[in-house]
Amino acid sequence: MNRLIHLLALISLAITPAVAQEPFPNRPIRIVVPFPAGGPTDILSRIVAQKMSEDFGQPVVVENRPGADTALGAVQVARAAPDGYTLLAAMDTTLVMNPATKTSLPYDPFKDFAAISLGAKNTSLLTVRAEDGPKTIPELIALGKAKAGSMNYGAGIITTRLAGYMFNREAGIKAQLIPYKGSAEVVQGLLTGAVDYIVDGVASSLPLISSGKFRPLAKLNNRPLPQLPDVPPLSLAAGMPALEDMSSWIAFVAPAGTPRAVIDKLNAEIVRIYADPATADKLDKAGINAVPSTPEELDAFFRKEALRWEKAFKESGIKLD
Repeated sequence: MNRLIHLLALISLAITPAVAQEPFPNRPIRIVVPFPAGGPTDILSRIVAQKMSEDFGQPVVVENRPGADTALGAVQVARAAPDGYTLLAAMDTTLVMNPATKTSLPYDPFKDFAAISLGAKNTSLLTVRAEDGPKTIPELIALGKAKAGSMNYGAGIITTRLAGYMFNREAGIKAQLIPYKGSAEVVQGLLTGAVDYIVDGVASSLPLISSGKFRPLAKLNNRPLPQLPDVPPLSLAAGMPALEDMSSWIAFVAPAGTPRAVIDKLNAEIVRIYADPATADKLDKAGINAVPSTPEELDAFFRKEALRWEKAFKESGIKLD
């Protein structure tokens, strides 16, 4: 009898972990977006969240947490339980530009997160109002020089602020930066006349470009842009090879320590979402160049980008404060 009891106890110990480990996911997932609603990161996250919720059979909620150049949202996720139920839609600002441009951060992008997948490689545009704005980059440069420092430009994330600064410097014009928290505010600033031109992603401006209210003068990389095939690269439109690739990107990450099995399941789901024709069409129409990756590819990509931008920022001598 004692031997039987002992054997049953051993069997119980052996099966307890399997019983206790419930399948992922079995409750709501939260995607923290460190921007106000309406920008490219928010649009992408909501499209992904909707399809992920359908596939997983669990609610997937997008929570907007803007502020401190994405640091507020990043800290929230870095401190969350590493169980896969709290994710961050991080941008290059979060993982690359903040450590390159700030002396102290409340999170460590190299230690506090586990890579899941690249989300998108955005194309940023230099855009003006169609009604009263210049028609070409040379016209904008001539106007900027003629107004001698009285023009304003709008940008949200550090990448686009830096791009605007470098454009002005290369063009030899002076313009005052009006900083915004996200793309929706940037677009509104141009629409209302608070700024003369903006540097921002495609997604938020595309409806206003399509309706004829905005005019994109140049894109800030050399990648194809099917939604706006006639927009030239800034490097060609202005003869500025130093500005060949100043666009941003989005990635999905989880708190460090999240189990690899959970990371793999989330990665496979994002890849599956992007392969869905209906979802791909939604993303394309929103002006989002969706690009998935393996966790290892994302980790290597963002670390390489961190080195590139740290070097570029130091060499530029730019002060963003």
